[in-house]
Amino acid sequence: MELEVRHLRALCAIADAGSLHKAARQLGVSQPSLTTQLRRIERALDGELFLRERTGCRPTPFGRSVLGRARPLLDGMAALVAEARAMASGPRLRLGSTASRALPGWLRRLHRRWPETETSLFVDVSPNALLRMVASGQLDVAFVHEVEGSPLRVPPGLELRVLVEREPQFVSMSLDHPAARRSVVDLRDLAGDRWTVDPSVDGEWDGLRRVFAAAELDPPVLHADYHTAASLIVSGEAVAPCQPTSGPRADMAIRPLAGDPLAVRLLLATRPGEHPEAFEDLRAAYLEAAHTSPAYRAWLHRHASPLLAAS
Repeated sequence: MELEVRHLRALCAIADAGSLHKAARQLGVSQPSLTTQLRRIERALDGELFLRERTGCRPTPFGRSVLGRARPLLDGMAALVAEARAMASGPRLRLGSTASRALPGWLRRLHRRWPETETSLFVDVSPNALLRMVASGQLDVAFVHEVEGSPLRVPPGLELRVLVEREPQFVSMSLDHPAARRSVVDLRDLAGDRWTVDPSVDGEWDGLRRVFAAAELDPPVLHADYHTAASLIVSGEAVAPCQPTSGPRADMAIRPLAGDPLAVRLLLATRPGEHPEAFEDLRAAYLEAAHTSPAYRAWLHRHASPLLAAS
């Protein structure tokens, strides 16, 4: 059997997922089919690539060596396809981003700046995944956040522009929560609440756990995606960290935390020297979103933020 790109993609998926079951689900194939494919690859390479354990799969030393060669090949193939498609279809700008209320304003400004350019947007909860897509040529720019204390894994060859050095994270709660009556909430006032967090967001759970540890708190935690979390918050079943640009919402209270213990850094990633205008338009869109959030606008004035001078 000759190795093909799909075989290398399968190996990387198994390594990243840590189990055949999860990798099969990501690849859209059955687990028995992926297991058979892995055995054929190992026979073709004459060596065992993964150790099968009760908790999942982990690469053998031989497997790590193969994966180290496979990943650059996959990145190169992805870049080749992306660049070929871009040349064939005319001017195109491929944006990536984690969730943000600045996105509509950013797209509006980019469309106004480059009306003849086809603009696409890919939203993902993982900043690290978006950075890899820029590095491999699948995206042109990516707007990402870096949770304080959890550095992003930045691939070589990327340029990072800092949009906001330290953006405080607020907390969302139901309107009838006792703390919602205050303009600023102390973390200890929420110690008895269930907190909800999306564990698939790079660094979010680790950042929240560090803040709890520093405050000597151990509240119950629910792991849920953003849509489920919103329902839990509105019903009073949980509270959650949120972006300061969130809201306003008629069914939810958004409040800053005293001392701003939770924070992220906002970044725009590109290849060196590319798309400086995209950064300027993103900055303007972010300021617009910041000023439409009453809680964040008040926070900016209270802290005499440099963002006020830039608006």
